[in-house]
Amino acid sequence: MTTEPEPEPEQEPGREPRGTAAPTPGPPARQTVLNVVGVHLHLERDGRILLGLRHPDSPFAPLHHHFLAGHCEQESAVACLIREAREEAGLEIAAADVELAHVVHVVDSPGGRPRIQLVFRAGRWRGEPRLLEPDKCLGWDWWPLDALPEPMVGYARAAVAGIRAGRLYTELGWA
Repeated sequence: MTTEPEPEPEQEPGREPRGTAAPTPGPPARQTVLNVVGVHLHLERDGRILLGLRHPDSPFAPLHHHFLAGHCEQESAVACLIREAREEAGLEIAAADVELAHVVHVVDSPGGRPRIQLVFRAGRWRGEPRLLEPDKCLGWDWWPLDALPEPMVGYARAAVAGIRAGRLYTELGWA
């Protein structure tokens, strides 16, 4: 009677199989802190940028102006941007019309969760911005690039300044 060997248990990618590596003496390893990925739409028309005024009950930046934005939910960043534009403002954007315009790597407070904010520009879109999530945003307006509203989310303002200066990357809040 022959028996098949039991299959090896699946292992996490990038991890050594159990029992193959001896513990390494030394200082304890730093804990990995995952970054939150935010996706933002930088939409310009006639020298003006589209910004929304966040709802007063918002847990983040109430009554501050901000990009149309969202968090990736088991999807690519561009797919997230397209979904958020449709859900929040009724805008239809094709993936081929989107390009990365700026990245802001931000931490809001010492020891806070780091966030990578991807800011995409859409060269074309269909539709006019409509208020579709009144529990999150009070309204959409087009603001002159040289007269942005107050108050405005700090990293959004930094991203606009970076885009205007031709920079692709900004860091905020890192000591």
